[in-house]
Amino acid sequence: MSKNEDRELIKRAQSGDAGAFEALANQYYETMFKMAYKFCGNRPDAEDITQESCIRLARGLHSFKGDSAFTSWLYRLVINTGKDWYKSNNRHPKSDDGLETVQVSAKGEDQLYAKQVIAAVYELPEGERDALLLVMSEGLSHKEAGQILGCKESTISWRIHEARKKLGALFEKEQKYG
Repeated sequence: MSKNEDRELIKRAQSGDAGAFEALANQYYETMFKMAYKFCGNRPDAEDITQESCIRLARGLHSFKGDSAFTSWLYRLVINTGKDWYKSNNRHPKSDDGLETVQVSAKGEDQLYAKQVIAAVYELPEGERDALLLVMSEGLSHKEAGQILGCKESTISWRIHEARKKLGALFEKEQKYG
């Protein structure tokens, strides 16, 4: 779907066209699920977060003004939904089956290392983890990630720097002490 068709679909959905909203939700459902999965690291929670995100999309679509890309606005909606979902359930995101997002064909030591990296990413402070996932996993620029997370581009750069430093130190320590 072209950007113009996308904008038209959004406008129709914002004006109350149920068919347009259904088409919009169907078009972006996989994007929302992938973001939720990267946020929490496990399928059951990602499914719940995506469903809740669809409800919030219906309630909050009117607030999308078109100042940024719809996917940027949607990422923010999904991340905020995930944070709220975990708070309301008094839980924390953990990667139970996060290897699916890495490389399914990884064997032995590579698979173990990948699992350790994923677990370490999910142990990072929330801001660092979210910035790292948006930039490294979603391929967004620091500016786009900042818009989604509601902070400055320089804050994203700092968060990623801190996350890399922590992950580097952790794995350096692992290699040193085996």
